[in-house]
Amino acid sequence: MKDILRAIRAVILWSYERTTWQWDVLCVLILVFIFLTPKTWFETGELRGAAGHQNTVAATLLLTPDMVDNQADNADIERRVRAMIGRSDAVVIAVRRRVDAQGNVAGYEVDIR
Repeated sequence: MKDILRAIRAVILWSYERTTWQWDVLCVLILVFIFLTPKTWFETGELRGAAGHQNTVAATLLLTPDMVDNQADNADIERRVRAMIGRSDAVVIAVRRRVDAQGNVAGYEVDIR
């Protein structure tokens, strides 16, 4: 039992010399963790919507004011964005109004996924 505890302590405190096989094994284990860990392990629950879909932004488009008739009409904006980028599966996540220095609407930022 003492040998097991001593080995665990040595791994946690990284007390092996660089030229030992234990050092090499620990380095390989770290590399395996880095390259083989699924990306989903690092996603936070805050980014997920009610249906479990992620709300991350894939792209942000800038639209002119004449392309957006009503900022609250996401269905119309989504239809225009789909036609513009050629993707039928695009989903509008957010629409933000951009104003110039005089306070006039200069365009809209549309986040899509």
